[in-house]
Amino acid sequence: MRHVEGLAPSHAVASVAGKVSKAYEAAVADDFRRGFDTNVRYNFAVAYRFIVWLLRLATKVFFRQIEIVGEEHIPSDAPVLFVGNHPNSLIDPILIITSCQRNVHFAAKDTLFSTRIMRFILTRVGAVPVARKDDHGASAGGKLDNDAAFTAMFGVLQRNGAIGIFPEGLSHDESQLARLKTGAARMALGGAQRTTKPVQIVPCGLTFIHPKRFRSRVLVQYGTPIVVDDAWRAKHASDEKVAVRELTESIDAALRRLTINAPDWDTVRALDVVRRLYQPDEISIEQRVELARRFNTFFAQVQHEPRVAATMARVATYQQNLDELGLTDRELAHDLSKMEIAARLLKHLGLVGFWLPMTVPGAPLHLPTVVFARLFGHKLTPRKDVIATTKLVIGMLLVGLSYAIAIGLLAWKASWRWAALAAVLLPLSGWATLRVLDRLRLVRRGMGTLLRQLRFRHEVKALRDERVALVREVVDVVTSVTPVGVTPLFPKHDPRRVDDEELHAAARSNADLDAEFDRDADGDRTASERNGDTAP
Repeated sequence: MRHVEGLAPSHAVASVAGKVSKAYEAAVADDFRRGFDTNVRYNFAVAYRFIVWLLRLATKVFFRQIEIVGEEHIPSDAPVLFVGNHPNSLIDPILIITSCQRNVHFAAKDTLFSTRIMRFILTRVGAVPVARKDDHGASAGGKLDNDAAFTAMFGVLQRNGAIGIFPEGLSHDESQLARLKTGAARMALGGAQRTTKPVQIVPCGLTFIHPKRFRSRVLVQYGTPIVVDDAWRAKHASDEKVAVRELTESIDAALRRLTINAPDWDTVRALDVVRRLYQPDEISIEQRVELARRFNTFFAQVQHEPRVAATMARVATYQQNLDELGLTDRELAHDLSKMEIAARLLKHLGLVGFWLPMTVPGAPLHLPTVVFARLFGHKLTPRKDVIATTKLVIGMLLVGLSYAIAIGLLAWKASWRWAALAAVLLPLSGWATLRVLDRLRLVRRGMGTLLRQLRFRHEVKALRDERVALVREVVDVVTSVTPVGVTPLFPKHDPRRVDDEELHAAARSNADLDAEFDRDADGDRTASERNGDTAP
């Protein structure tokens, strides 16, 4: 059986910055002294795998779609350092742990270990507590001792294990990467000095379509590794500071190739409209993110060109008109007749009717959790980047606790047979509840869309004609300003693009829309996006 890579020794650093109780320090020290005792490894392995399974289940419930790209870049048996951007608090390491097929030990700020529940969970997944100046600068007189933490993580790399770290330090909701700290580079270089194998730094880009929203989508993208080999070892031995700085710059460049970066959210949102007008239909999340990344990367080079400025002004007017009608670009891009809209509504209502009876057994347990997380999740934390984590944790705790109480009561008051039946039916009922909520959302938003189309029929037709002309203009402008040497992701004559004449014919034929039922409906602009809550 594959053991958890270096898990037991990583507990030895639990006393960093004096944040862990004395009793816990003694238990951890005992684990460290026993080191690689077979029984210890086995117990930790069982706990690790169970928690990862539980977290994977939670993410599949919380997110409607998780697209994982670049798994071929992750070595299966080599020392690895995962480095990622950090936009969504504890959800970020959870996504990496549950998707990379490696046992990852994340460096976590030691203050997270201050409560028993978090300490239990973090130690069981091999997290290593690290003291930060932001948390202890004043009290520690500006001096922090993380030698034990680095020693533990070096030990993991020596055993061909995997370490995870977020070089930005703090989680944040800014529109671009923060300045990277040097800890990741120092860890990779130090680990390379202690092992004969090269340490492979695997960058991971996390892009959330709606970071705070339940049942949204996320792209987890692993990039080409940075191999810290003999050349880096020699550079580190010659001049440590230069090596650390250059490796940090390489990590920064690797992360920027996997993330969307812009000077502000207004630029991100404006270019997201351009991206939707430019792209063909039915592209993957990976292609969507890559297109947005390119637009935000090269826009600064061409934004002052007259043709680009004129197109951006026209796009801004188009988006303002959409906002005034309460429509999205995706709604306008689709053109269905009234009969087609009615057929889709009936289809989704029929599916609601099919799943609804299955929600009844668990409704008293599931609905309070959904309502509480929706109404109060954002009020329990002042930071936007922690809202999704708060919702996830609340949901896991409330559902888990309510299941345990219900099954326990049935075992006590009825029999174990009823309790066993409840243990099977409650998760099935929860899954059916998710299906019903998804369909009801589509029905509700679809009805709203249909009513707006009927009310603003002429305005919608005029906007649709404007969109057809804008698509042509945006494609022409993007093609003309694409930098030399950059291969277009979707060339002007890409076969997936709809012919202009077809677009004109579709725009004239109907005035009804039904984009809410498209599988990517959640991926586009919503009221929360317009308030600056989400990334593209």
